[in-house]
Order: sequence, then C-alpha cells, then structure tokens
Amino acid sequence: MVPEQTNQERYEVGIRTLQTMVGDQGVQMIKQLGEFFPDFGHTLVAFGFGDLYSRETLSLKEREIITITSLITQGAMEQLPFHVHAALNVGMRPQEVLEIVLHCGGYAGFPKACGALNVVQKVFQERNITPSAT
Repeated sequence: MVPEQTNQERYEVGIRTLQTMVGDQGVQMIKQLGEFFPDFGHTLVAFGFGDLYSRETLSLKEREIITITSLITQGAMEQLPFHVHAALNVGMRPQEVLEIVLHCGGYAGFPKACGALNVVQKVFQERNITPSAT
C-alpha cells in the first residue's frame, strides 16, 4: 500500500511524470493552464499525472494507447496532439499511432478517425516523421 501523499507531493510527482512524457515544452503548456485557472492546473497535474499516469501497473506507452483511443472515440481532437507527442516520446512507433487511428475507425466511426488522422499527420510533420507503408 502506498502511503498517503500530500497534494503538493502528488503535484510534484505529476510534474516529473509530465517531464518524462513531454519535456519542458509540454510542462510549460500545462503550467500555462494553471496560470489561467490555478485550481484546474493543479488538479490536472496532481490527479491526472501524479495519481493516474504515475501508477506502475501500466507503462506510459500503454497509458498513451488508452488515452489516444479514448480521445479519438470522444472526438476530443484538441487534446490529441499533446498525447501523440507524448506517445512518441515514451516509445510508441509512428506505425502504432496510425494503427490506433485505423482501429478506432471501426469502433468510433471514420469521421472521428479522419479527424484524428489529420491531427496525427500534423504532429508527424512537426517531427519530420514519414510513416512507412505496411
């Protein structure tokens, strides 16, 4: 059993987890949300990344598979670039990202998958990634 952590400790764990996932630029982006609405930013970091993402049962890559899938099925494309970058940073191959999009098309519908593919394409362009054909 993990000892109870203070809110500040959870926040610090969240920042370290974010640093691993998205580096300084991503951490700054999250901190900017906190400047606009401090309670939201603190909760997002402490709970989302300090409590959920830092758990040990699933790897960060596995968590990003779940998150990307969830975002696509919800049509939450605004959050998708952040998580595609994070997924690539924690070891997901570009072809795996594309496979998630394709698979979601069968369950969430191709309009959502097409929206996701547009987002993924922009992230790949930013990172100079050319996906290989399968």
